[in-house]
Amino acid sequence: MVIGAGQAGLSAAYHLARQGFAPGSGSVVLDGDAAPGGAWQHRWPSLTLATTHRVHELPGLPFTPASEELPAAEAVPAYFAEYERRFGLSVQRPVRVSAVRRDGDGRFLVESSAGVWRARGVVNATGTWTRPFVPHYPGQEAFRGRQLHTVGYRGAAELAGLSVVVVGGGASAVQLLGEIAPVARTTWVTRRPPVWREGPFGEQQGREAVARVEAAVRAGRMPGSVVGVTGLVVTPWVRRALDDGVLTRLPVFDRLTPDGVAWDDGRTVRADVILWATGFRAAVGHLAPLRLRTRDGVIPVDGTTAVDEPRLQLVGYGPSASTIGATRAGRSAAVALRRELGADLARTA
Repeated sequence: MVIGAGQAGLSAAYHLARQGFAPGSGSVVLDGDAAPGGAWQHRWPSLTLATTHRVHELPGLPFTPASEELPAAEAVPAYFAEYERRFGLSVQRPVRVSAVRRDGDGRFLVESSAGVWRARGVVNATGTWTRPFVPHYPGQEAFRGRQLHTVGYRGAAELAGLSVVVVGGGASAVQLLGEIAPVARTTWVTRRPPVWREGPFGEQQGREAVARVEAAVRAGRMPGSVVGVTGLVVTPWVRRALDDGVLTRLPVFDRLTPDGVAWDDGRTVRADVILWATGFRAAVGHLAPLRLRTRDGVIPVDGTTAVDEPRLQLVGYGPSASTIGATRAGRSAAVALRRELGADLARTA
């Protein structure tokens, strides 16, 4: 069983079929969304294919959009829908999984909004989009303006004429600053100085980044993000924004005030909006009954296999929580399950 039909989940379903787990009879995909597209269907409308970090192709079907200027929230879901149709993947939706338990008979019980499913093996591909993360700072409750996470951002027009503090050092923060700065007064704050990547970023660099995150997760440490170890790519529009001073950052503030943010050195910035581009956490709460987390809340994995439960594969988690690693992780998960369950179980797992 595959839980989640984003990039990692679809890749896993494709490779499970090629390992003998036929869609429908040998494998089923449960998706919490009402339509194909994974998290991409929820992205802000102004995010185009040209401004995303590269959308990696799923196995067996090239991604050939008509234009790089298409909204990612339209182009990628259309690609995913065609992928599901082309390969006959058995996707059940909308089905929300609430818990995964062991049944004592060598299977998992997968409790969902559509009833209880029994499975010999599970590929968890629930990603992070449903768990936006907002750090806590003193004074947060007293701030009178609007606090907005990137998950709820819909475009620069809603922030026109306002003073906006953008918090976060990742690619989303940089993209949103580029959109917002022409129409609003922006201040960018990050916990650490950004690391800019001027050179090319190819397959070799991607593999190295994934390996670094993978080592952290295997050891039971918080993985961070793949982008966090690759640095921020300096595209032509990022270069223009750097030259124009849009991407001049300040260290993160120490507290919020009723009308803005403040530092302990006495500096203050007025703000109408705090835009939290502070990322997400893995959506794995439904796996809690399996008791696999460390004290730090991490499920240790070796590749895609949960260290303490080899029948559970985690894709879109840790080293594969990006399009760099998600597609490759699907194949790894399928191969690992075939090896664990045995060839004679492939038709019934």
